[in-house]
Amino acid sequence: MSGRVHVVGAGMAGLAAAVRLVDAGRAVTLHEAAPQAGGRARSYDDQALGCRIDNGNHLLIAGNRAALDFLDAVGARSTLTGPGVPVYPFLDRATGERWVLRLNLGRVPWWMASPARRVPGTTLGDYLKALRLRRARPSDRVTDVLDPGTVVFRRLWQPLAIAALNTPLHEASATLLARVLAESIGAGGVACTPLVPREGLSETLVDPALDYLRRQGAAIRFGARLRSIDFAGDGIAALDFDGGRETFGDDDAVVLAVTAPVAMRLVPDLVAPDQYYAILNAHYRFAAPDESPFFVGIIGGTAEWVFRKRTVLSVTVSAADRLLDAPENELAATLWRDVAAAYELPSAPVPPVRIVRERRATFAATPEQARLRPGARTRWRNLALAGDWTDTGLPATIEGAIRSGFAAAHVLGAGCAGAAEKTLSGAETRAKVAPLSRSLEPRPNR
Repeated sequence: MSGRVHVVGAGMAGLAAAVRLVDAGRAVTLHEAAPQAGGRARSYDDQALGCRIDNGNHLLIAGNRAALDFLDAVGARSTLTGPGVPVYPFLDRATGERWVLRLNLGRVPWWMASPARRVPGTTLGDYLKALRLRRARPSDRVTDVLDPGTVVFRRLWQPLAIAALNTPLHEASATLLARVLAESIGAGGVACTPLVPREGLSETLVDPALDYLRRQGAAIRFGARLRSIDFAGDGIAALDFDGGRETFGDDDAVVLAVTAPVAMRLVPDLVAPDQYYAILNAHYRFAAPDESPFFVGIIGGTAEWVFRKRTVLSVTVSAADRLLDAPENELAATLWRDVAAAYELPSAPVPPVRIVRERRATFAATPEQARLRPGARTRWRNLALAGDWTDTGLPATIEGAIRSGFAAAHVLGAGCAGAAEKTLSGAETRAKVAPLSRSLEPRPNR
């Protein structure tokens, strides 16, 4: 095919689709309703805080091979940093106990047999019981398979799972968690090496992609809201935007990389997830010392993960619907106590803060909602779907969004068959991330 592909939506799914398409030699126009790209993974200048912040917190790992492929394609791998080894610091707010989960690099997880490396209060047998997830049925919830009354659940599986699934674990899909763990802990410690943006989400994921697309001749249009799609026969005949109409030639196509509600409004009879859970982020203007951990997992607090950024300490609370109506001053004080404990800082005064409540952050990762996820291919020959809500096999994550974009591009003739489904072996993962690990020495904030 040689026609133009219109990618509608410039979040991570749309950016990934556009990059894969231009790499395949297709002419691309990227349309975005907002005045900027990135969707839920971008940075902006916050006037009240007087600094630049990310609109959310996202932790990549070295096993996120689609994300790394995307960063390689746009020349942005060097924008990542991290500890360089698979280590995860935690604090238990109930007991004050601190520990660092230290995975070994190889695929055989001998760290589970080492009391100095695993979660305090756990045994090797506790981890082996998680293998039950491999046999989970599509209808199983996480707490049907993993015992929520155990120490390993409270101190490891729960914080990992709630962050990945953004769904209360008594409702969340066990098979989705199984896929997450298979591609992280199950792929060996090297795949779990944490990766964080050196500057911000936009500087790592968005700006390099836009620059690359422009260099490849793609047209990028912001403020271009798609109002309707004209279908004719087995394909799309035209797209109606606020600013005008795009009429299609025989070889023109569309990647629809918008949210599920928008896609269901635009595409006849489309079935997609329709239930959501919130995420709450709190960004405190506070520059922690450079030697501080890149992030800390909080057990038994209100905050779940705290991230150290250049001039900000940033909190994420997943499945946060219970906090959506809480007064901002109360939230700010409560969450700062968790942050202060994690980074050994004074609990008062509370630094300047920006609280961001995203009410419909991700689809509810339940078995029922997972069954509603459509694939990239549609019944129209020139329409493909992309988005973390499509059937990527993963929950709504950056890795899933990028895979969905690659899959949509493949449907329209770009990329290799099976690229969206391939899982790297342990040896492949080690070979892929070895150069990256050598570049992840922490650098001073500037």
